[in-house]
Amino acid sequence: MKKILLFATVLCAACWQAEAQYVSKVWVADQKDGTYINPVLHADYSDPDVCAAGEDFYMTASSFGCAPGLPILHSKDLVNWKYAGYALKEIEPVSFFNSPQHGKGVWAPSIRHHNGEFYIYWGDPDHGIFMVKTKDPAGEWEKPVLVKAGRGMIDPAPLWDEDGKVYLVHAWAGSRAALNSVVTICEMNTEGTRVISEPILVFDGNDGMNHTVEGPKLYKRNGYYYIFAPAGGVATGWQLVLRSRNVYGPYEKKIVMAQGNTDINGPHQGAWVDTPTGESWFVHFQDKAMYGRVVHLNPMKWVNDWPVIGEDKDGDGCGEPVTRYKKPNVGKSYPVETPVESDEFNTRQLGMQWEWHANYQDTFGFTSDLGFIRIYGHILSKDFVNFWEVPNLLLQKFMAEEFTATTKLKVSAKMDGQQSGLIVMGWDYCYIGVEKEGEKFILKQVTCTDAEQGTPETVTQLANIPISKQFGAGLYPNYEREIYLQVKVSKGGICHFYYSLDGKKYKTAGTSFTARQGKWIGAKVGLFSTAPYGKERGWVDADWFHVDK
Repeated sequence: MKKILLFATVLCAACWQAEAQYVSKVWVADQKDGTYINPVLHADYSDPDVCAAGEDFYMTASSFGCAPGLPILHSKDLVNWKYAGYALKEIEPVSFFNSPQHGKGVWAPSIRHHNGEFYIYWGDPDHGIFMVKTKDPAGEWEKPVLVKAGRGMIDPAPLWDEDGKVYLVHAWAGSRAALNSVVTICEMNTEGTRVISEPILVFDGNDGMNHTVEGPKLYKRNGYYYIFAPAGGVATGWQLVLRSRNVYGPYEKKIVMAQGNTDINGPHQGAWVDTPTGESWFVHFQDKAMYGRVVHLNPMKWVNDWPVIGEDKDGDGCGEPVTRYKKPNVGKSYPVETPVESDEFNTRQLGMQWEWHANYQDTFGFTSDLGFIRIYGHILSKDFVNFWEVPNLLLQKFMAEEFTATTKLKVSAKMDGQQSGLIVMGWDYCYIGVEKEGEKFILKQVTCTDAEQGTPETVTQLANIPISKQFGAGLYPNYEREIYLQVKVSKGGICHFYYSLDGKKYKTAGTSFTARQGKWIGAKVGLFSTAPYGKERGWVDADWFHVDK
């Protein structure tokens, strides 16, 4: 009997592990034949950085004003990734980021493993350089520390040197500092919590060749200090590497990866990481407009103490990014796995694929043990123009060039003008939703172009939708409507919307819409609920959100 129970326990554990390994239906990099395709993550993990800790790899990325911030992804082989958590529950300073701050906040982080602890440094161009640390990257992170206050400092990365000194390299944002394309290094205290020296200029990209130098990462190998720094611009640039025997220079320079004859534009800004078997790899992004800055993995080798990234077909020391390549040798094989996309909303913790458009506040909504997540209507401002002001948009990244997102909603409204629905959000946005009007709901499509510039929405009424249920007495009884909403995204970010009243037969909802990136982020898809100024809040209960082909 004990043997049977033991077998059952092992079998259940195996089943749980299998279920825990989520595999996307729309983008999988691992080709199951020893190779992978790029991008390894077709989603907006902007400015990625990776560190190794034993047999584990951890990635973080820019999150700007979205919360929680600093996503943490985990991998065993640099190809198959899953969510591990977030380093920031809320963005600092909290009161500032309690409302949407598009394009501000957490820029270009670096993650390092040192003396058993994980450190992440990032630059907030309006407030300074921050650091957060932990012993368990999948667990709780400590309260962020302001390493240096100031404006314009971005893209910091630390280096713990053999002599005990700790250095910090960073770049400068022209939009705040009125200077850019330069790299500076300063010294920090032993704990890495405070800058203790003035910045020293180590490289000037205003040389007519290497403009827009930013995103520097500082490393040391074979007695050389290396600064990996992208140059030439996000969409059109290349990967520059600097090296010197002295941390403060002078530095030699060399372009080690460029687009070449490939269709992979702007291959740069990322992380050098070594496997336990001694292989070198480079994780970086490619800007793909509405899809955001997607993550690529490229082989890296060392030739005469210079790195060569990608495939160097002509032997000039400058590689081109690969589209398909053999997987890294990490000494073992690991199952196919991808970050989670679909959600049944059956847990008390919000799925890690979701972020709010500002710091979460309790009144945004609640998870539950009841099989749904509830989002309460954000009360729009008196002078409302468009959704650029809405903080409780619950969104996730576009996860492939082509995908279909479908959600089952139950909308609850008492007062006219309360509305809920499915949105594709960016500088331009489009949503379909239902709005209470009298004793019925109106299905409508709403679009907005150049939301940041205060452009008003364009509203198209599509259909009258009868209520599913009415309850409550008095002047404002509560009206409910169950509805299924869907968006199909094709190449080029072309979005087609649909709706269904029974979850079986779907009808076209409005016209097509071309998604557009947001401010430094890719387009996102998700849920919303709003109420007009001066009105009570309605809500929407989302039963599930499914991502499929």
